[in-house]
Amino acid sequence: MEEITVSQLHDLEGVTVIDVREPDEFTGGHIPGAVNIPLQTVPDNLDAIDADKPVYVVCQHGMRSERAATFLDTRGFDTVNVLGGTSAWMAADLPVEH
Repeated sequence: MEEITVSQLHDLEGVTVIDVREPDEFTGGHIPGAVNIPLQTVPDNLDAIDADKPVYVVCQHGMRSERAATFLDTRGFDTVNVLGGTSAWMAADLPVEH
């Protein structure tokens, strides 16, 4: 599993970002374009994830996303864990959707 910083993610365009936080956390603010698939539901939502391109996984601080990315790796997905998660994204004053 690869890892990148929020600054590196911000510089990418057209990538798939999966936010594995709970829905209330997600609606409080998330990376623009991210899709909310809570960690506990990832195994049931594999069909909703495009397996043909890298999947960038984010949570609040990076722990849940690391677990999700590891799980997705074992299922053949090319995953990238976003270090520091949404907290680091907001701390870097990057754009947020609500």
